[in-house]
Amino acid sequence: MSIINDLEWRGAIFQQTDAEGLETFVNENAIGLYCGIDPTGDSMHIGHLIPFMFLKRFQLAGHHPVVVIGGATGSIGDPSGRTSERSLQSMDVINENAEKLTQQMQRLFLQGEVDQAGFRIVNNYDWLSKISLLDFLRDYGKHFNVNTMLGKEVIASRLDSGISFTEFTYQILQSVDFHYLYRNMDVQLQIGGADQWGNITAGLDFIRRMEEHEVKAFGLTIPLMLKSDGTKFGKSADGAVWLDPEKTTPYEFYQFWLNQTDEDVIKFIKYFTFLSREEIEALEVEVNESPHLRKAQKTLAEEVTRFVHGQESLDEALLITDALFTGEVNQLSAKQIEEGFKNMPQFTAPKESAALAIWLVDIGLISSRRQAREFVSNGAISLNGEKVTDVDFEVSPELAIGDKYLIVRRGKKNYYLVTFE
Repeated sequence: MSIINDLEWRGAIFQQTDAEGLETFVNENAIGLYCGIDPTGDSMHIGHLIPFMFLKRFQLAGHHPVVVIGGATGSIGDPSGRTSERSLQSMDVINENAEKLTQQMQRLFLQGEVDQAGFRIVNNYDWLSKISLLDFLRDYGKHFNVNTMLGKEVIASRLDSGISFTEFTYQILQSVDFHYLYRNMDVQLQIGGADQWGNITAGLDFIRRMEEHEVKAFGLTIPLMLKSDGTKFGKSADGAVWLDPEKTTPYEFYQFWLNQTDEDVIKFIKYFTFLSREEIEALEVEVNESPHLRKAQKTLAEEVTRFVHGQESLDEALLITDALFTGEVNQLSAKQIEEGFKNMPQFTAPKESAALAIWLVDIGLISSRRQAREFVSNGAISLNGEKVTDVDFEVSPELAIGDKYLIVRRGKKNYYLVTFE
């Protein structure tokens, strides 16, 4: 199966500028392709990940992906998908963000035994910053018809609310990027989200105007990712799911994928994993016949976490997950506790010893001593995975994991993290 056919089977292609021409070209050549991201933030989230999964698939198939970090376009602001102007950031912030995004891309694309010779990360500031104002107007602006630009959805959608000349010119800058990569880095294909269609087609028109020979250049967009209930994919109850482990821990990342519904999981496996068609179809049978085993969800969570964070982080996420399921939390390190209990109820306790029933009330975990004694006597309280039934059991800082944390469990599912001051 060709890579284009594989992407179509996965439901991952929304629009193509020349579907037949692209498939023929890809089947006969090792194609150069690119996708860009502006450093308006210091980390990608999983919504950003989708087009770069495309690049990775092409890379694994022997093609040559180029990642463009928008050090220049990020200073302008892409109007796509927005109803108002962006707040401009300083170049210091943009450069810092660009460095962090570059590191994330390196982790995604420079792994395994794949030949890396054809992979590049570039920053469009390197060429766009060299264009003077007069050169921009004479050599580039002259090739863009305002009426045509106004007809592009990315611009038309902003006319009622207003758009600055700065963001209006973004389409030109992205077109210059495509032409520069086409001429200097042998890139023939641009990939982007559905909201990038106008920018991509503008770039193709510009290439055709600038090149005298017959142009082999193509554009492809991915569909907007929606969940089965019609809501936009990519956020958890706590907000965006980031690729930066400092923003979203590998455990939280793993749990996000593990908690996908039966209705969505196969679609997400097609998008976000490199499993074969046969493997995915087998998992689809599992969902239909044994949904309670959640084999597809576990596979999805493991595959994506391994791809983004590596095997070591996946192993740690699995360890935390298993410890919380079995209650054997005393096997966790202080760092793993911080990761796994980040969003659970938390309390602080003084570094003093006290009887358990009194201690539970003093730190505010249980409201009354009578209730605390009942919970303890009935075997409902565990400390660091060990059930305690003695109301006078002495709780002391010496019990803390890493000299800091004590994990209290009430019943089977209610966990609380206590930090000794």
